[in-house]
Amino acid sequence: MREVGEGDGMITELADPDKVRAFFDAGEAYLGGFDITVVNAAVAAGGLTQMSEDELRYAIAVDFTAYLLSAHHAAHRMKPISDIVIIGSLSAHILGPSSTVYAGVKSGIAGFSEALRRELGPKGIKVSLVEPGKVGSNMQYPDVPDDKQRQMIEAEQMLRAEDIAVGVEFVLTQPTRTVIQQIVIVPRALEGE
Repeated sequence: MREVGEGDGMITELADPDKVRAFFDAGEAYLGGFDITVVNAAVAAGGLTQMSEDELRYAIAVDFTAYLLSAHHAAHRMKPISDIVIIGSLSAHILGPSSTVYAGVKSGIAGFSEALRRELGPKGIKVSLVEPGKVGSNMQYPDVPDDKQRQMIEAEQMLRAEDIAVGVEFVLTQPTRTVIQQIVIVPRALEGE
């Protein structure tokens, strides 16, 4: 048993299925098993015709395939009364000509999450989807540099990672008889998200 506050980590390439498996193997070896798995991965993707085939394959591998593989590895290692929290994106619902790939993938994640909840619920594993709006991170580069992100966060037009963590904690602290199927977290002063 690990001490509270103790942790470990590793850098990996989620586009590589063997490295996704190795990540879960390392986590299981370190922790001795999982009762909570949070699945979160994203690389920016533009419109379908704006991307090369290699960029498209990479975005799908990270933004979609890695989610399914992560959930697969988690589900096979979790015992009853466990939680999988999938971090999706509000982009699944905001469709524009330059978001075809990212919005399409995140819409797929939303459908996958709901179906997975139905598959794993009878096995004692709860599945929840958290869909944040725009969060301050390096994924916003180069369009929204650090100084602009800080201004948007101060103006409550952009979220911080801590805001998403609070939502995840809410999902995880519900009674075992309940599942928060989906939670959407947006900035209070949402401006044309």
